[in-house]
Amino acid sequence: MNFQVMVLKILVGYPDGFAVMDDLKRDMAILATSGREWADRTKRLGSRVPDLDIFLQGLVQRISGGWQITSRGRTVLEFMEAHPGTPEPMAALSVEQTIVTSPTPGPPQEAFALARSRASQRCSRRSWTAYRPL
Repeated sequence: MNFQVMVLKILVGYPDGFAVMDDLKRDMAILATSGREWADRTKRLGSRVPDLDIFLQGLVQRISGGWQITSRGRTVLEFMEAHPGTPEPMAALSVEQTIVTSPTPGPPQEAFALARSRASQRCSRRSWTAYRPL
């Protein structure tokens, strides 16, 4: 199981991407015991960015008794999740390249639709359905 991917997945499910350590530990314990599917999924996602270091690369920041995912962390997580059909790891791809090559919205209508979609996802992410493997 990839601990760093798990942290990103948990934090993205909280309002503003912030969780206090007690909540983070509880969610990690639940996910760590949730079965082989979850472990395989986090390994698969982690293999897409093999040099992942959530603190060193500024994907997660430590603040006031908890951790918060940054916008850069959200971008990297979206990249990892956007390539489920790629069987081989992207070993040569660094986090910096991931951010540069991430798709950006086109016309303003697309940007608005994307923002609205993300906002609705954030409202429902607190439910455990956000942690189920696809």
